[in-house]
Amino acid sequence: MSILGRRLDWTTIAPPSAILVLVFVWGSHPGTVAAVGIGIFLIGAVLSAVHHAEVVAHRVGEPFGSLLLAVAVTVIEVALIVTLMLSGSDTSALARDTVFAAVMITINGIVGLSLVIGAVKYRMAVFNPEGTGAALMTVVALAALTLVLPRFTTSTPGPEFSGAQLTYAAIASLALYGIFVFTQTVKHRDFFLPVEAGDAAQDGQVDWPVDEDGDGHADPPSNRAALSSLFLLLLGLVAVVGLAKVESYPIEDAVDAIGFPHSFVGVVIALLVLLPESIAAARAAARNRVQISLNLAYGSAMASIGLTIPAIAVASIWLEGPLVLGLEPTQMVLLMVSVIVAVLTVVPGRSKTLQGSVHLVLMASFVFLAIKP
Repeated sequence: MSILGRRLDWTTIAPPSAILVLVFVWGSHPGTVAAVGIGIFLIGAVLSAVHHAEVVAHRVGEPFGSLLLAVAVTVIEVALIVTLMLSGSDTSALARDTVFAAVMITINGIVGLSLVIGAVKYRMAVFNPEGTGAALMTVVALAALTLVLPRFTTSTPGPEFSGAQLTYAAIASLALYGIFVFTQTVKHRDFFLPVEAGDAAQDGQVDWPVDEDGDGHADPPSNRAALSSLFLLLLGLVAVVGLAKVESYPIEDAVDAIGFPHSFVGVVIALLVLLPESIAAARAAARNRVQISLNLAYGSAMASIGLTIPAIAVASIWLEGPLVLGLEPTQMVLLMVSVIVAVLTVVPGRSKTLQGSVHLVLMASFVFLAIKP
């Protein structure tokens, strides 16, 4: 009975239920009441995806668990962007707005929330500056190559890449992402593992007692349980992105009714798609595993650029109309300030509540300026 109970708990039922709802509502334009009901299934899919991601991560270990969740979410996010670009009317800047929103949400929202939780609960959030700095460096390079340079190139008018430039940016993005993944999982895997309290104290990074309960000492799940969770994780992520697309119609109506810019729809969708990673990062920080939170944040930002731009480059062969990638001046200023703050946060290898709060203020500034550009 206990085994049956575990198999039929809500985390097992939520993903297929959300997929079933998605099948019935796909391609529809739901009204307010229907949108609320769909939102309930969307939240259930998000929460169950976080649970199954943690099960898989416990089985494969870090940093593979964080990498798996980041890549899975980003691959489906790419499919969502391409689908919206194929079905939308004015989508020339959709890829840029969505990718930039994902970057700002990850490097400011998820990082800031994780640092604040870790610092409040354990007085100081401790992480490995070598691995985190390498991830941040790669994110900055990817953002500059794909989102900043198009604003300054002269081969084509406007903030667009020429065909050759877009091809180069796609290849460079894949190369950088591939090199980082090799570094994270093979060459220097230890740089991306959680910093143990005892090790940090010996290194002089902390000088106070830290709660070391972490993830506890539970045995890893069996291969069968991990594979089941992997299947349910992917099912849940498909449901999250699919339902987010269905919800995009009432979101567009609400944005237009309120008078917000149409580009704000991309911000809302990015927030929905990144909700599983946000919750997973917050829960890791609450267990004094801030390194896992930062792996998720910077890994997601990196995957959002490194996988999305090549996919959009290929899709642009069939997509009609221009592909705007260059950031607006306000967006570039926000990106520059975020990078400077992130560097100052990462270098010491530990963070107080102040650093996390600064990141959250930058996140709030991004959202506000997306509403009132």
